[in-house]
Parts: sequence; structure tokens; C-alpha cells
Amino acid sequence: MSRTQGGSVLLAAVACALMVAGPARAGGAGRVWIEARGQEVHKQRSSLSEVARKAMPAVVSITTQQESTEAGLSEEEPQRGIGSGFIIHPSGYILTSAHVVEGASEVLVSVNSPRGYPEKFPALVVGQDLRTDCALLKIEAGRKLPVLKLSSASHVAVADWIVVIGNPFGLEHSVTVGVVSYKGRTDVSPNGRDGDFDYMQMDASINPGNSGGPVLDLHGDVVAIANAVNVAGQGIGFAVPIDIAKAILPHLKAYGQVRRGWMGIEVEDFSPEVAEEFNLSPRWRGVVVTAMVQEGPAERAGLRTGDIIVGLDSRRVQRAHKLRWQVAARGVGKSVVLHVRRDGQPLKLRVRLEEPPPGGSPARPVAARRSPPRKPDESRLERAHGGEDPPSPGPSKPKPAPAAEPSP
Repeated sequence: MSRTQGGSVLLAAVACALMVAGPARAGGAGRVWIEARGQEVHKQRSSLSEVARKAMPAVVSITTQQESTEAGLSEEEPQRGIGSGFIIHPSGYILTSAHVVEGASEVLVSVNSPRGYPEKFPALVVGQDLRTDCALLKIEAGRKLPVLKLSSASHVAVADWIVVIGNPFGLEHSVTVGVVSYKGRTDVSPNGRDGDFDYMQMDASINPGNSGGPVLDLHGDVVAIANAVNVAGQGIGFAVPIDIAKAILPHLKAYGQVRRGWMGIEVEDFSPEVAEEFNLSPRWRGVVVTAMVQEGPAERAGLRTGDIIVGLDSRRVQRAHKLRWQVAARGVGKSVVLHVRRDGQPLKLRVRLEEPPPGGSPARPVAARRSPPRKPDESRLERAHGGEDPPSPGPSKPKPAPAAEPSP
């Protein structure tokens, strides 16, 4: 074939290609697919990298020491633990998980200096709350410290990207990324502990030592606190929404603990079973009062068992755990307005919240209750906090705790 002929063939091929590509750009007449826009993956990677880089200076490593109470262990062999945290105020306030510092006789915080080397400071536990698993620490660094801004878990949705930074197994400033898998997980309780849990589930890898570390959105703001991991699975981690921490931080700073508001009632989500038990219309919605403390705040305000709470102040109430948390977070001495439906009629009741009695007063039910539904197996859910095995002879080293054994 001559050069001219070869050129003709080449031009013909180009012309055919343009004829095919032309309609695709114009709308794809006759095309049976939808064309995807070109995605610049490197920009997304760059965004994640930038989030981690900017947040790193405000993430700290926490080492705790706890005197052993086990027989045969000497004072020279204290138990040690590792965890994570992050600075929330330039003066040295640090947020972490309560189980990281629980029972500790000494807490040390490692902060990166402006020159890049780690500096260790003794930390004061200003306050802690086991029901939300949050703790507030304070260090005196002698300078203004870098901070992370606190956002809201409502700013991320399921399948949104998140970045987790912490110290798994003592490996400082480790970064993992993943997506939000689920929001509002209330059917799990790490190590069998009861609490005000409203977990964000995520698939970013977390391990012992990650507890207390920040979970960041793509703006680099904190949306949750890494807390627990299902040791029987992969990619099943849990974090406490930062909104819960923000609600109790003023309590921890002022009182060292959370002064929870209390109404003296038990509530359950509205369901066909509960509706049948209390002879309620199945078309109603809200939270059902199933038991009350005699002469408690709610009873004195006129609330009755079988009432349906549909609102608290200006907020609609649809889930029992949300109502419990909103009442607790209001604090002692505050008054709330309950929007109630009784026998189909709307009512408004004002309740002044009190401090829960020591040990709690038993609520009295109005009818024999059915057995509660069986909860999913929580025996393999463990805090993402590094504890330590019984020490061996020689210097004590921080080690992550082994996986918890299944509960009976």
C-alpha cells in the first residue's frame, strides 16, 4: 500500500472515530449507557492526605499507669495502658475516652513539639463520665497548642468518607480511612457496660490503642471519637458522636462529672406489642411510658403510664434512647415541656428535672411485662483501648490488651 493510500486509510479511521464520539458528546443518540464524568482520583487522595497532615499535630498519645491489685505483683510492676486523644483548646484541654484513664494513678500525654519531637506532660483528669465514655484532661505545656475543631455527627452521612488518627498498639499517629457504615447504633454495649450509646459505625480500621482518637470528616473537623471494635469481625468499628461529648463537656469542666437530669420514668419505643399491652391505637407514634417512680418528678407533674410522649420542648420524640439522652443532657434543675398524647388527646406537661437518687429508685410497672427481646451477642465487642497483660520480669512496657473472652 502506498503512503497516500495509507494516509487515506488513517484519515478514514479518524473520521469514523469522530463520527462515533460525536453523538456521545451531543447526548448519545442510540446509546444504551450513561457516560460517567472523568473522576480525578488523585484530588480525592490529596484531600484525605491534607486532612491527616493538618490534624496530626493536635492528636496525642496517652499512657496510663495503674497500681496492680492482683496478689503477687509488686509495686515495681504497675499495669500500663495506651490510648489516644486530641487537643480541643489551646490552653491544653484534651478530649479522650473515659475507659482510657479509668482507674489510672498516673496519666502522661505525649504531644508533638513545633520542631517535631515528642514532649511528655503529666495530665490532670478534669472529669470523666463512664456512661458516655468521655473524659476531659488538662496539661500545662507553657505554650498555645494546636487544636481540632468539633463539628457534628449530623454533618456526615452513611457512605461518607472519614479519617481516623490514633495510636493502635502504641504506633503513634497512625492514619486509617473508611466510610460511615451506620448511624444511631444503640444495640451494642462494649464489654457489657450499660451507657448512653448512640454509636456511629464505621469500616475504618481501629485497634487497641485507638480509643479516644478523633474521627474526622473531609473538612478536618471532629465528628466522632473512636471507641470500640468488634474483635470477631473485620471493618466493624464504633465511635461516639462528638455531639454527645459537646453536651457533657461543660459538666466535666465545672463539676468533674455529669449532673444528669432525671424524670423517674421508664420508656420504650412504640411498637405493636407495646400498643397491645397498653391498649393503644397502632397508628400513633412516639415513646410509651411503661413504668414510673412513685412520687418522682414525672408523676408529680401528672404523667401516667401508658402516656405517649411525642415531643420534648420543641423537638419531636420518636425513639426512647433519644428521649433518655435529651433529658439527661438537660441537667439537674432544668424544666422541660413534654408533649403527650393520652386517650387520643394532646396534653402539655412541665417537668422539673432532678438528680437521680443514689442507686436509683425502682420504677413500678402497671402490668406484667413481657420478656424483652434478646439482644445481639455483644461478647465480642471490645473497647479499642490498649491495656496490658500481667507483667513479666524486667521493665514494664505498654502493651495492647488481648481480646475479651465471650461473656457467659
